[in-house]
Amino acid sequence: MDAVLPLDQMTTAEKLRAMEILWADLTRKAESFESPAWHDAVLRERDQRVAEGKEAYVSWEDAKRDLRERCQ
Repeated sequence: MDAVLPLDQMTTAEKLRAMEILWADLTRKAESFESPAWHDAVLRERDQRVAEGKEAYVSWEDAKRDLRERCQ
């Protein structure tokens, strides 16, 4: 099945909402797929940067709010 979205007509907020809906659906079925091997390397690198004080985590809710504010 090909799903077609009018991406050129959607606002950034609408695109982000579509991504949230897709992500919510994917995470309900998380056991049906495996993360790529490179994810482990990226996560370890990010953990190292946090441990060194070079990066900081933000909550998903804060990240979404920041993105929405930038897109308005």
